[in-house]
Amino acid sequence: MMDIRRAGERYQGGDPAAGIESRHAFSFGAHYDPGNLRFGAVLACNEERLAPGAGFDEHPHSHTEIVTWVVEGELTHRDSTGHESVVRPGDVQRLSAASGVRHVERNDGPEPLVFLQMWLTPLQPGGEPRYEVVRGIADATPYALPEAGAMLHVRRLAAGERTAVPAAAYVYLHVVRGQVRLDGEELGAGDAARITGAEGLEAEAVTAAELLAWEILEPRAAATAPPAPRP
Repeated sequence: MMDIRRAGERYQGGDPAAGIESRHAFSFGAHYDPGNLRFGAVLACNEERLAPGAGFDEHPHSHTEIVTWVVEGELTHRDSTGHESVVRPGDVQRLSAASGVRHVERNDGPEPLVFLQMWLTPLQPGGEPRYEVVRGIADATPYALPEAGAMLHVRRLAAGERTAVPAAAYVYLHVVRGQVRLDGEELGAGDAARITGAEGLEAEAVTAAELLAWEILEPRAAATAPPAPRP
C-alpha cells in the first residue's frame, strides 16, 4: 500500500514576516488533523526556510528524536547541554531530547537556509539528552536510530538510475530534490510516499534526484495529539 502526499498539501506555518516559512507534512501544533497524526515512528516532517538572520529562538523539546537534513545553506545549532554546531548539506544532525532539552536553530549565514526536520517518537521515554552530527553521510551507509526503531537511508540518483526501497513494514520516503517515479507515480521535490508492507519496490530517477527514506523497524500505536509548535 502506498499513500502519496504532495508538497502542495502540506500545512503552512512559520512566520513569513520574521523570515521563517514552514511546511508541515503531519498535524503540527495548531494544524490539527486527527487523520494525519503520524506514520509509524514519524511524528513530523517539516520543511523549513529561514532567511539570513532568521531563526527559532530557544525552545524546549522532550521525549522526541529530532533528525535534521540541510538542503541548502548552513544551520547553526546551540542547545542547553553545551553543544554548538554548524550543519551543512550532506550532514545528518540528531538531537535526542529525552527527558528535556532546549535549543536554538538559526541561519547565521549570508544565504537562505532550507532544511528538512523529522521528529520520531522514541521506543522508551526519558533518559539523558544526546546530540551528534555525522558529516558527509554516504549513500551506502544508512543512519541507524535504534532509540526510535528506525533507520534513515539517503539516496542520490542520476537521471535513469534506480534504487531499491527498503522492504519493511513501514517506509516513509521524501523527495528532497528532483523527480522520481515510484510504482507508476511521479513524485517531485517536497512530495512524500507512506509505504506499508512493500516488497520489491524501486524508485527511478526521472531527473537527478535526492531521496530520504525512513525504514521503520518498530511499528507504533497511533498518537493522540499533534506535536507542540515552536514558540
